[in-house]
Amino acid sequence: MVEARKYISSQELSKHKHRGDLWISIHGKIYNVSQWAKHNHPGGELPLLNLAGQDVTDAFLAYHPLTASQYLPNFFTGYYLEDYSVSDVSKDYRELLSHVTTMGLFQNKGHGALFTLLLMAILFCASVYGVFGSSSPWVHLGCGGLMGFFWIQSGWIGHDSGHYQIMTNRCFNRFAQILSGNCLAGISIAWWKWNHNAHHIACNSLDFDPDLQHMPFFVVSSKFFNSITSYFYDRKMNFDCVSRFLVSYQHWTFYPVMCFARINLFAQSFSLLLSNRKVPNRGQELLGLLVFWIWYPLLVSCLPNWGERILFVIASFAVTGIQHVQFCLNHFSSSVYVGPPSAGDWCEKQTGGTLDVKCSSWMDWFHGGLQFQVEHHLFPRLPRDHLRKISPLVKELCKKHNLPYNCVSFWKANALTIHTLRNAALQARDLTNPIPKNLVWEAINTHG
Repeated sequence: MVEARKYISSQELSKHKHRGDLWISIHGKIYNVSQWAKHNHPGGELPLLNLAGQDVTDAFLAYHPLTASQYLPNFFTGYYLEDYSVSDVSKDYRELLSHVTTMGLFQNKGHGALFTLLLMAILFCASVYGVFGSSSPWVHLGCGGLMGFFWIQSGWIGHDSGHYQIMTNRCFNRFAQILSGNCLAGISIAWWKWNHNAHHIACNSLDFDPDLQHMPFFVVSSKFFNSITSYFYDRKMNFDCVSRFLVSYQHWTFYPVMCFARINLFAQSFSLLLSNRKVPNRGQELLGLLVFWIWYPLLVSCLPNWGERILFVIASFAVTGIQHVQFCLNHFSSSVYVGPPSAGDWCEKQTGGTLDVKCSSWMDWFHGGLQFQVEHHLFPRLPRDHLRKISPLVKELCKKHNLPYNCVSFWKANALTIHTLRNAALQARDLTNPIPKNLVWEAINTHG
């Protein structure tokens, strides 16, 4: 005799969203992922914690290959979601996902990783050769710039390898991550995955997405003026007098700060690895950072004088600032919200919080896949070689369901970002009494 199914409501499911009691629904089946989140989930605990208590089918399908479904029976509670339904947007999204899978695009990774690794090798060797093979200060300055471009390409490899397996097996993939991230760029891949997974799950949530939490230097919305709490960093982001002053001029300081944003990534990497948080392969991560902090200072020390050493470091950091700007362009001028991510409007949140950058195919190496940010957020496991191929299909999906699909030129994306920062800056000035007004102040603060 077949046992009758047991059902629970969405309201009952929503009660199971606390650490140690995490339930989710996938295709209407209820799973208890409490222990999986705590000990085994490759993406860490945070994504499951942020989406617990909801039907997460779209997010699950976006982030997991079909083979992941074989593990779900281990967590099945025996309950089904009684009011489970699928929106028209989700139906079409899942059909498109199935179509892309059938095309074999997830398995066919192309030659993007090989090209990037070769370009990295050329840039690195050219930079080192210039340091040792030339006595010209201008050549040494150029070598610093080449090092910056080398770090940018290493960032693309780290980004790709965190989303899908760029190498033939997991061991080689992990080696590529540690080499390109920790050893060659000084950025912990563990920190990046922790940060980036939270960003994708809570795209453009002011209090859940760490990629929008840059107080006291930058804010993209006046909602930050209420000193909201960061659920990623687990602290309150206070909008005090220092923040008001810095934010008031953020549209002027944006590019200069981006030139040295890498320092923050160094600090964040060590902050995580030296914290009490659970970090997989912590020793491996720290060893990789140690390798970077040996070879890079040693290379800089080989320059003939302190002036050239400082300029080399500034050049390498400033050029890498291009990538930090690129990270901001895709999201700073897009729609934002306050509150936890909602799995029920997965497609809406991903398309509304992202911006594509229009460019020719020969410039894809420069943007590293970020030029197709809408496509990447809907299909994060898709190798970047295929993002341009599925772009027309994503446009059709967005057009059919009236979803935002914003695509502008690189220069327009910069203008939109500065416009967003300027608007927030002017609002910040309205909340405080700035320094005594003089002709300089009036010139800087003139509207229009």
